[in-house]
Amino acid sequence: MADDLKRKLQEGDWLWTPRPEFAQNAQITHYMGWLARNRGKRFEDYNALWQWSVTDTAGFWGSIWDYFEILSDTQPDQVLDRPEMQGSQWFVGSKVNYAEHLLRYEASAAPGETVFHHSSELRPLATMSWQELGRQVRIVATQLRTLGVEPGDRVVSYMPNVPETAVAMMASTAIGAVWSSAAPEFGVQTVIDRFAQIEPKVLFAADGYRFGGKDFKREGEVRRIVASLPSLERVIWLDYLQPEAPLPDLPNVLSWRRLLQHRDVPREQFRFERVGHDHPLWVVFSSGTTGLPKAIVHSHVGVLVEHMKLMHFHINLRPGSTMFFYSTTGWMMWNILLAALFAGSAAVLYDGNPAHPGPEFLWQLAADTGTTSFGASPTFVQMMEKAGLRPGETYDLSRLEAIVVAGAPSTPETFDWFYRCVKSDLWVTSQSGGTELCSGFVGAAPLLPVYAGEIQTRLLGMDVHAWRDDGTPSAPGEVGELVVLTPFPSMPIFFWNDDDGSRYHDAYFNVFPGVWRHGDFIKINDRGGCYIYGRSDSTLNRFGVRIGTAEIYRAVEQMPEIADSLIVCCELPGGHFFMPLFIKLKPGFTLDAGLRERINQRLRSDCSPRHVPDRVYAIDQVPYTLTGKKMEIPVRKILTGMPLAKAASRDAMMNPDAIDYFVRFAQESIDYQWRARESQSA
Repeated sequence: MADDLKRKLQEGDWLWTPRPEFAQNAQITHYMGWLARNRGKRFEDYNALWQWSVTDTAGFWGSIWDYFEILSDTQPDQVLDRPEMQGSQWFVGSKVNYAEHLLRYEASAAPGETVFHHSSELRPLATMSWQELGRQVRIVATQLRTLGVEPGDRVVSYMPNVPETAVAMMASTAIGAVWSSAAPEFGVQTVIDRFAQIEPKVLFAADGYRFGGKDFKREGEVRRIVASLPSLERVIWLDYLQPEAPLPDLPNVLSWRRLLQHRDVPREQFRFERVGHDHPLWVVFSSGTTGLPKAIVHSHVGVLVEHMKLMHFHINLRPGSTMFFYSTTGWMMWNILLAALFAGSAAVLYDGNPAHPGPEFLWQLAADTGTTSFGASPTFVQMMEKAGLRPGETYDLSRLEAIVVAGAPSTPETFDWFYRCVKSDLWVTSQSGGTELCSGFVGAAPLLPVYAGEIQTRLLGMDVHAWRDDGTPSAPGEVGELVVLTPFPSMPIFFWNDDDGSRYHDAYFNVFPGVWRHGDFIKINDRGGCYIYGRSDSTLNRFGVRIGTAEIYRAVEQMPEIADSLIVCCELPGGHFFMPLFIKLKPGFTLDAGLRERINQRLRSDCSPRHVPDRVYAIDQVPYTLTGKKMEIPVRKILTGMPLAKAASRDAMMNPDAIDYFVRFAQESIDYQWRARESQSA
């Protein structure tokens, strides 16, 4: 019966409505009551609240400042200095510190109350209290000051997702240093391409990590990174893979253990460096699949108010909550996970393979930690489903309230799996945003129903719309470019080494002047529900009709023979197109004429005749970035003749060997196929 229901599920089908007590106790409901009492503003529903939040931009964000009682040496002169997007400044005159607010709950936390549940393939599950976290942050921050780190200096990390990395981030930002992080699985050149741009003074580095039961030493990689960063004055070494091993022979190296062997700094004696509205908080980087990664800089105050809003109103966290999202330290979701602390919530840190020793491991972790908000990617859900798991029947998930799906467009089947296999009374949410804002544009609201495959709503303060190519608004239900019409606080304040702002402008404002174009396809329906259809810059342009890749992946990857897929559309001279589909087959299947026809028929019936590829090819693996995104754009560039060195960076790939097939394909096959097509067209 469940399988029959699954097959019949359609995009937009109703799945869940919040119980009255769930909605009444939601953090956003409390905020709406506060607005009524303190601002005289009453809203009948979420959509009315959203409309006000993007119409009275300064009024809304000013209310966020007041509602959360942001700590500042001085009150801001104004919330927003100008309505224009690029160059606008937020809370001018304020002096705040992001880390101070992360640790704010420490003062009221019960003795021994958990802030981190943490586990890895090297360490058993353990907890850290709010008091211990605060103690370590204050010690490390004080020692960084002693080492000469000053506000504005860059401190970087090459560390796994363990408490030490969180402590290092909070300690660095607590003293006004600018933080940046790379995951230890990143290749040497990938790290250098990022960190060399910002000239760090201090590097936190781990000796290695374990993934899937295999150890990966990183001392050699760290040596090469250090040798390429002449600005470094100090390396702080974490003996994570080999505890108590001797310090490596590196210049000015100091052990993490020794760093902590200093006297405690009482909370009331520690001084957080409250910095101005335009002071950098951290540098995050674009994926780096093509060209030098963009060094994106956010401010303390901008990310602070955005994360306060996000974690309370859209993730619905509070003291007693526990948030888990599987992430590495090289993805902005790690920053989001730590932002759970703003709500007094605990966070679960896990370092390792999510399917080791078995595919059910993360559900065991969720049960053991009492997770209330569980985060995963659609790829993870596909892995669970293929393994035949039904976690709700196996584990105690009684505390679980919400699912956060992020990292790729979600399908109705993704949603359905959670309701069938995890829990029937569950707030299943999909989110979409990006590194550029370190948050979401569209996502969840605990007052709204859940519909299959649908992102519930546009987030408060995010003036998101769908536009056609000519800059006119798309009709409800029509796919268009995701644009943002009014400023938001967590916009980048600048790109590093972009003195005239030209790279920043070209990244977001060169298509629609004065309007942020994000590079995603979006559809917004009559009720405000949103659908993301993949990156618009990896668009399949078929005879003038634009197709999002997510539509094709959803149709093809539901077929029993297919494990994974990748599609691109190459524009040819004379207005012609070549759209090949590459599929990874499950064991025991082969690509024959019958399967090709079934694929074409599935796409023709589920999507449209324009979705049918020109050719289908079997491959061993689909190339992915380190953050788990299909490398559509680099593959398209390779297939149109661009050299590999310019099209993609192997160090930015999860599976570097996967790209070799497409290099050979371009050299050996594509010229003949394109000439044949053009000859036939002629």
